[in-house]
Amino acid sequence: MILLETKMAKENSNSGARWFPVYQGLCEAVVGHSLLPGTKLPEDELASIYTVSRAVVRSALQALAHDRLVRLEPNRGAFVAEPSPEEAREVFEARSLIEPEIAALAAKKATPKQIEELRQHLEREHDALQAGHDSDAIRLSALFHSYLAKIAGHSIFASFVSELLPRSSLIIALYWQRREITCQNDAHHALVNAIEKHDAHEAAALMKTHILDLLSGLSLNRIKKEQKRLADFCVEAAHIGKALQGFGEPPVVDNHPDGHGKHE
Repeated sequence: MILLETKMAKENSNSGARWFPVYQGLCEAVVGHSLLPGTKLPEDELASIYTVSRAVVRSALQALAHDRLVRLEPNRGAFVAEPSPEEAREVFEARSLIEPEIAALAAKKATPKQIEELRQHLEREHDALQAGHDSDAIRLSALFHSYLAKIAGHSIFASFVSELLPRSSLIIALYWQRREITCQNDAHHALVNAIEKHDAHEAAALMKTHILDLLSGLSLNRIKKEQKRLADFCVEAAHIGKALQGFGEPPVVDNHPDGHGKHE
């Protein structure tokens, strides 16, 4: 199960490529802040964790670099990317323009089944927050925004969101200044309420406020110095892929009024 449908994920999830599970595990670890910006990603350690060759790991890292989640440095290796303050601001400004339109479309198109699935997702968000499972809460929060893009049914908007959400997670890991977890559950509840009422105007306004509130929570004048070595992450997770499989299957996103949509 891939958390966010990045462009690479969409193109390769069913390809059987040996590098894809490595890509998937690292992508979800970055999004969930289990691997922090600046963390070195040695090929030999990753090859040992996944029981694959270094060439397979190298392909996964190149795919992550394509998604701007990893930085490749000649003669130094691969590192989790560290977005600049300018890039951070631009990413959230772009989201503030795109995601209100997505919310409005979702409000117009959402079926009762989809709304129920969103509410079930909010319960999982709430449970993760209450349990203090910050990494799960962050991943679930990003997934909520991804689900809305699917419900909206606009492929171009969805493509932009699939690129911006993982990068947003990196930015939050570097620059977030508030004590509370990002994307608080209350904001998502308000959005789902507006979508359930099919109030496109309210849904768009709530999403705009939500994204700008996230931007205001960033301290772009300073960077957190906290980092995790890959070895530290391996101690936590034992095995990246296995640790990220217990996250639960995403709900069905049904864009068909008769309820016979496909599982995505």
